[in-house]
Amino acid sequence: MTFSDLTNSEKPVLVDFYADWCAPCRAMKPILEDLKAQMGDGVSIYKIDVDKNQMIAERYAIRSIPTLILFKNGEPVWRKSGVASSVELQRAVEQNS
Repeated sequence: MTFSDLTNSEKPVLVDFYADWCAPCRAMKPILEDLKAQMGDGVSIYKIDVDKNQMIAERYAIRSIPTLILFKNGEPVWRKSGVASSVELQRAVEQNS
């Protein structure tokens, strides 16, 4: 499955661009788990390791991590660099559902 296949959905798709060595990225794990528990099937969540997927990171101009991008129908509709709260993420998903 390609990145385009993952993000080309009518349902919002949240992509977390991260790296294993990044402490703030590790802090996002429980926040994303909480978001999934709150939203269930209302959102798909994927993690993309920027070290292993440099072409995708370049395509979306990822300059700092974590960077979260919300996609709808394959298009980015919301973006944030840095740690985001579950409430902030839920609001972004709901506004783009």
